[in-house]
Amino acid sequence: MADPGFSSTKRDPIKSSVGNAAGIRRREHAVTVGKERRESLVRAKRLCRVGISDVEVDVESDMMIDEEQSILESQTSLAVQNLKSALAYQGKGAMQKRVGALQKLRRLLSRSEFPPVESALKAGAVAILAQCLSFGSPDEQLLEAAWCLTNIAAGNPEETKALLPALPLLIAHLGEKSSSPVAEQCAWALGNVAGDDEELRNVLLIQGALIPLARMMLPYRRSTVRTAAWALSNLIKGPNPKAANELICVDGVLDAIVRHLTKADDESATEVAWVVVYLSALSNIATSMLVKSDVLQLLVNRLATSNSLQLMIPVLRSLGNLIAGDSHATYTVLSPGLAVTDNAIQVMIKCLKSEQRVLKKEAAWVLSNIAAGSVEHKQLIYSSEAVPLLLHLLSAAPFDIRKEVAYILGNLCVAPTKGDEKSSLILEHLVSLVEKGCLPGFIDLVRSADIEAARLGLQFIELVLRGMPNGKGPKLVEQEDGIEAMERFQFHENEDLRTMANSLVDKYFGEDYGLDEL
Repeated sequence: MADPGFSSTKRDPIKSSVGNAAGIRRREHAVTVGKERRESLVRAKRLCRVGISDVEVDVESDMMIDEEQSILESQTSLAVQNLKSALAYQGKGAMQKRVGALQKLRRLLSRSEFPPVESALKAGAVAILAQCLSFGSPDEQLLEAAWCLTNIAAGNPEETKALLPALPLLIAHLGEKSSSPVAEQCAWALGNVAGDDEELRNVLLIQGALIPLARMMLPYRRSTVRTAAWALSNLIKGPNPKAANELICVDGVLDAIVRHLTKADDESATEVAWVVVYLSALSNIATSMLVKSDVLQLLVNRLATSNSLQLMIPVLRSLGNLIAGDSHATYTVLSPGLAVTDNAIQVMIKCLKSEQRVLKKEAAWVLSNIAAGSVEHKQLIYSSEAVPLLLHLLSAAPFDIRKEVAYILGNLCVAPTKGDEKSSLILEHLVSLVEKGCLPGFIDLVRSADIEAARLGLQFIELVLRGMPNGKGPKLVEQEDGIEAMERFQFHENEDLRTMANSLVDKYFGEDYGLDEL
C-alpha cells in the first residue's frame, strides 16, 4: 500500500533522501494479498459442494449429516476401494457402476468443512481418479472425477502436491473439445492447485495451463468466466511476473476484461477484478495496456454503482495499482477537468465514508497517489469533501489508515519536484490544514514505533517549521509537544530518523529559540 516515503513517481518528496519504492510495494502486495483473500471474503481454495452441470445432485442433504471424522475417513477409504473395483468391472452396466462409485466418493469429499483428503490419498484415490479422466470417457464420469480432485486439491499444500499425476489430464480437459461443465470443473480443480503454492503454480505454467484457462475467460457464459478468472488469479499471483506478462498478451484477454467489467454480474466482475489486481501489481506491460484501455473508467464506474464489499475490494485495489504504476493514469486518463477524474474523487470519498476498514485504507492509498500528481490534482482533492474526512481519520482511525491519510495530506502540501530538488510548499494548503488541526496527528506518528510513520511525521513537521508564515512553525510544534517527540530520536538506532530529528531540533530550537519573546 503506502510507499515508504513521499519520494516515488506517485508520492512527492517532502524530504529528498527518501527512496522510490512504489513498484516494489505493488509487487509485495501481490504476494501478500493471497493470504488476505484466504482470511476474508474470497478464499484461495474452494470446496465444490454444488455441481457445475445442470444435472441435479443430492449434496445439500449430505451436508446436513454430522458424522464423526473417523467414520467419514473409513467410509472414504472404502469408497476408493469400491471405485477401483468398479473400474475393473467390464460387465453390463459398467459405466453406471463407475459413475455411482465416483458419486459416493464425491459426496464423502463434500460433506465436511475439512474433507477426509488424507484417507482418500492413502487409499490411492489420485491414480484411480486420473484413470477416470481418460479421453473417451462419458462426461458424467469426467465431471465426477474432476469434482473429487477439486476437493482433494482444497487440502493443505502437501496433500495438494499429490495431484501432480493428474494435472496433465485436468489441463487437457480445459480444451474446446470438452463440454463446458467438465472444463469448468477441471478449471476449479486447477485453481485449487494453484491456490497457495508457488512450486505448484510453476508446474501448472510449465504444463501449459495458462492459455486454455485464458481462453475460457473469453466467452459470455457466466459460470465459465467466473471459474476461469478465479483460477487465473490464483495462477498468476506471483511473485514471478512472467505469468502475468503472458496472460495480458493472450489474444482477446484485454478485450474480455473490459467486456466483463462492463457487463458482468457482480460475482463474475469480482473474479475478473482480482485478475486485474495481480496483472497491475506484477506486470508493467499489463499495467500500461490496462491504463490505455477503458479499464480505469470501468473500475470507477463499478465503485460508484456497487455496494458489494466482495467486488469493491479488488476494484479499489486494481484502481490503486494502476494509478501507482503508470504516470499516464494520473496525468492523462485522470486529468483534472475530466468527468472520470471528478467521479474517481467522489468514489474515493464514498469509500472513506464506509464502515469497512479495508475500503477506507485502500481509498486513502489511491488518493495519496492522485495527490502526488500535478498541482491541479492536489487542488482537486483539497477543494473536495475528502479533506474533512481525512482530517478526522488522521486523528481517530486505526493506525494503518492514519498512516495512509498522512501521505495524502503531506502530498497536498508540496508541489511536484524533479530529481533531488527540495520540495516547494503549497502554502495555502499547508496553512489551512494546520489551522484545521492536522499537526497533532502527524506528531503522534512521530511517536509511533513504525519507522515509515515516524518519517512521515518528521517530514511534515519540517514543512510546518519551514513554511508557516511569520515564523509561527516552531511555536506550533512546541505547543503540541513536538520537541519532546523529536528528542526521542536523539540516540535512535535508525540513522536517517536520528539525523532528521536532531537537525530539526538544532535548527529551529537551538540556543537562540525563544529569545525574541524575552
